[in-house]
Amino acid sequence: MTPDSNRFPTLLQSFFTDRLVAQRRASPHTVAAYRDTFRQLLRFAKVKLGKEPSVLTLEDLDANFIAGFLENLEKVGGVCAATRNVRLAAVRSFFKYLAFQDPARAAAVQRVLAIPRKRQDRALVEYLTRAETEALIAAPDRTTYLGRRDHAILHLAVQTGLRVSELTGLRCADLCLGTGAHVRCLGKGRKERCTPLTKATAKIMGAWCRERNGAPTDPLFPSARGLSFSSDGVQYLLKKHARVAGQGCPSIDNKRVSPHVLRHTAAMNLLQAGVDRSLIALWLGHESVETTQVYLSADLILKEKILTKTRPLKALAGRYRPDGDLLAFLKGL
Repeated sequence: MTPDSNRFPTLLQSFFTDRLVAQRRASPHTVAAYRDTFRQLLRFAKVKLGKEPSVLTLEDLDANFIAGFLENLEKVGGVCAATRNVRLAAVRSFFKYLAFQDPARAAAVQRVLAIPRKRQDRALVEYLTRAETEALIAAPDRTTYLGRRDHAILHLAVQTGLRVSELTGLRCADLCLGTGAHVRCLGKGRKERCTPLTKATAKIMGAWCRERNGAPTDPLFPSARGLSFSSDGVQYLLKKHARVAGQGCPSIDNKRVSPHVLRHTAAMNLLQAGVDRSLIALWLGHESVETTQVYLSADLILKEKILTKTRPLKALAGRYRPDGDLLAFLKGL
C-alpha cells in the first residue's frame, strides 16, 4: 500500500467508488444517505479540529471523535435517535471497509465499531381509516389531466402499498393489465416483485394508461414537465389533496398523510381482512416477517375483538354505566 493510498481522503473516495458502487452496487438512496453522513462529519471535523477535509488523517477519526460527532448531531443538530443510528451505520460501513484496506488499524477500527446504537422510542404506525382513505382518493379533480393522474397514483398506492421510490420509479411497461393484472417494481435491496391489482384498480390504471399514451420506458406518472415524479412531488400532492379531503372528513386533518402512511394503510387493510402476517410481508416486500409485527400492535380493531372474548372475574358482562347525578351526589358525601 502506497503512502498516498493510506490517506483518509483517498480511502473515502475509494469506499464510495469501489466498495459501494462497484462491489455492492448500492442503490442511489444508500449512496446519498452515506454521502450526507460524511458531508456532516467533514463539516464537524473542520469546526472541531480546524482541519480541511483534504488534510484529515485516519488518526483524527478515532472513537472519541466519532462519538463526539454523533453527540453533536443530537444536541446541536437536533436529530432523533433513529437518524443518529443511520449516520452511525454509514460510519461503521466505512470502518469495516478500512479494516480490510489497512489491517494494522484493526484495534482502532474495533473501537469505532463498538459504539452502540441508541435505543429509540417506537410509536404506533399511523394509517388511514376506510372513510379517510375514500375521502383522500376522491379529493383530486378528475375533470383535469393532473387530477386524473393524482387519482391514479393515490388509488395504486393505497391498494399495492408500494414504497414512494417504487411508485416514482414505475415505467409504463411495468403495468400489466391483461389476465392477472399486476404491477412490477424494483424494490428495496434490488428485489423485483409483482403485486396483483384489483379489478377496480386495473380499470382506473387502464384508463390512465390510455390517456398517458407513453412509450414503454416513459415514467408511468410524469410530473407537470413530463419528467419522473420525485418523492417530494408525491409528498406535495398528498398534502394538497389531504387538505381537500379534510373538508368532508375532518379526522384526516389530525394525521400526517405521507407516502409511507399510505403503505401502512395498505398493510392494515390486508391485516384487518384476515391475511396472514407472512403473506403481508411478501406483499410489501419486507425482508423479515418480524417487520410486519408493528401492524399487529397498531390494529385497534383486532384488540377490540380480543377484548370481547374476555370477561372480568366474578363480574357480569357489560359496559360500565356511571351513577345518576343524585346517586353521585350522595356517594360523594
